[in-house]
Amino acid sequence: MRIFFLVFFYVVSIHLFAQLPDSVLFKFKQVEQELKVAQKSFLSRKESERIEGNKKFMAIWEKVIQDPNCLHYPFDSVVEVSKLMPKNKKFKLITWNLPLDNGNHAFFGYLLVDNSKVIKKGLFKKEVIQEYEFFRLLDRSSSVNNPETYIGSTEKWFGMLYTSLIECDDYYTLIGWDGNDKLVQRKFIDVLYFKTDGTPVFGKDVFKIPRKSPRRLMFQYSTEVSMSIKYNEKLSKIVYSHLAPKSIGEVLEGQYQYYGPDGSFDALEYKKGRWVPLEDVDARNDKNKNDKAEAPDPDEAKPIYKPN
Repeated sequence: MRIFFLVFFYVVSIHLFAQLPDSVLFKFKQVEQELKVAQKSFLSRKESERIEGNKKFMAIWEKVIQDPNCLHYPFDSVVEVSKLMPKNKKFKLITWNLPLDNGNHAFFGYLLVDNSKVIKKGLFKKEVIQEYEFFRLLDRSSSVNNPETYIGSTEKWFGMLYTSLIECDDYYTLIGWDGNDKLVQRKFIDVLYFKTDGTPVFGKDVFKIPRKSPRRLMFQYSTEVSMSIKYNEKLSKIVYSHLAPKSIGEVLEGQYQYYGPDGSFDALEYKKGRWVPLEDVDARNDKNKNDKAEAPDPDEAKPIYKPN
């Protein structure tokens, strides 16, 4: 659902919400405490209590996201909830997951967007048209047959927990996780962009992979192992574990409960607005103390097997 507010006034700066007044801070701190209390139910062993707690958790978010100041309050103490924001502070992407007894996960979230525009009015005055929108993310992943080619809206979102954000020329690349089920978990390299009318879209043809044209990339592997996907900003590369089945050959091909890192790494390199795949990269050489995000450490990736 798309909801927006329009406000017209004169200011000199576009940073509309940079300084939050004390009254607003007090309000958000109270809400933050309410969220923390409601979130305790997520640890319950009873699924019914987790689901009921999540309803209360969402009800609290529903009250606060209608305030545009929500974009600029960090909610740092609300843990286990991902809160991503680009450098230009155009939006805040909030996501979280709820584990279910059958091993699946339900995903929830909000996308808060600042579409403010500045129009010059003379030499010293500017008219700021403030447009704030918020969208509820409705997870429809259970009805999607092919996640890699699926293009979704906020109301038809392929749900996942987003863990990091990469700013590209005219879109945003997202790294996400999906617990999927008791045997297989998944990670994704997803894409978010905005149409000219401001409509957000998940999934875009920005991966230069012949004969495939995916809108996002999906990695499936055993729940018993961990997979690394990290962005190296200096090198403009996403470096990730290469996944392989437990035994070489066709016996376990496509049975992802037996897949895991084999100790090698592949990468995506950002070139001319697209992600270009690179095979068998040296993750150790990608590591640099000046990088904002460290490259994967091969020793941290526990392979299912060591290839011969």
